[in-house]
Amino acid sequence: MKVFCGIDWAERHHDVALVDAEGKLVAKRRIAESADGFTELMAMLADAGDSRETPIPVAIETPRGLLVAALRETGRTIYAINPMAVARYRKRHTVSRKKSDHADAMVLANILRTDAHAQRPLPADSELARAVAVLARSAQDAVWRRTKALQELRSLLREYYPGFLAAFHRGGATNLASSEARSLLAIAPTPAAAAKLTPTRIASTLRLAGRQRGIDPLAAELHHALQVPQLRQLPLIEEALGRQALALLVTLNAECDNAEQLGQAAIETFQQHHDHEVITSFPGMGELSGARLLAEIGDDRSRFANARALKAYAGSAPVTRASGRSIAITRRLVKNDRLNAVGFLWAFAAMPRPGPAKDHYDQRRARGDRHAAALRHLFNRMLGQLFHCLHTGQTYDPIKAFGEPPHHAEPVAA
Repeated sequence: MKVFCGIDWAERHHDVALVDAEGKLVAKRRIAESADGFTELMAMLADAGDSRETPIPVAIETPRGLLVAALRETGRTIYAINPMAVARYRKRHTVSRKKSDHADAMVLANILRTDAHAQRPLPADSELARAVAVLARSAQDAVWRRTKALQELRSLLREYYPGFLAAFHRGGATNLASSEARSLLAIAPTPAAAAKLTPTRIASTLRLAGRQRGIDPLAAELHHALQVPQLRQLPLIEEALGRQALALLVTLNAECDNAEQLGQAAIETFQQHHDHEVITSFPGMGELSGARLLAEIGDDRSRFANARALKAYAGSAPVTRASGRSIAITRRLVKNDRLNAVGFLWAFAAMPRPGPAKDHYDQRRARGDRHAAALRHLFNRMLGQLFHCLHTGQTYDPIKAFGEPPHHAEPVAA
């Protein structure tokens, strides 16, 4: 008898339902989020005919958590079903909008019974690849939180301390995340405190922040910029805003440290992976970008049937919408956003270097593509090449990837 398992998960307990090939309920149970609860689940599956040779597949609405990790170790196929898809399937059985945890577990089990071929099972990535994924994603999250804290601090400084922003304005941007800017703001959070600074105190702060060259000229420049007259808030309000800035600075310092430490940990773990050499052989692919890319594609070679599937997953391949006489080819909006983001950075880093990648970008621009579209096309091309290299174990070869460069005939002397 073929059996399918659906689990409606929650924080403290999980509802389990088993159905047979005809959709009849075989067993149901509520288990706790504990080792005893998992033992109950294994016994429940065994009673329904589960074995190592014929494991019962499981459908659940999340790809992470302790329960999913324990189920993956049993070697069974696990399907992480999108909750929005589950909500649509639920409407096939009822239109009254009624809902219960047991009913949702039944819906998940029936999804496997009827449409398992249309669902994507969790990839069988190695332990090392999953560790890279944890560190690379957490490093990216820290970068996003750092950016959020940076923008909040900049917005606050504009209200009472624009001179500080002007002092660190370089090349059309203000880098408040630098250690020099953060250290100086810590000792001078208000214009009143900045007015008391001397070039010597500023130079000492820059040294403590880690700067090694051009300290005295920079200290004199910052001292002059902070002494420029500006509009001021009332004294008590200015002091209160300064305290708020120091509070935001604590958050910014923490996220800067988190981004650096987690990024370094992701790089060190990525360097131990057997795909490291292949991935980093591509132009524009740095260590951290490579870790982020491996985190999203994994090392299960059966995860993507071909390069087209990987390109669609990354959002680099266009999508066609055809209806009657109307045909539209547009960029793909439903995608892995993390993979798409690192792909954009990868293409952006590869594009400025002389070589086939830059030539390909220039050709797309000459054909009328805008900057973003040309980068997306370059990412699409290199992602297909990476797919081939990972499957064959080859490193990047520009001649194999883009072909022989065009040779221009030498002019004949008169």
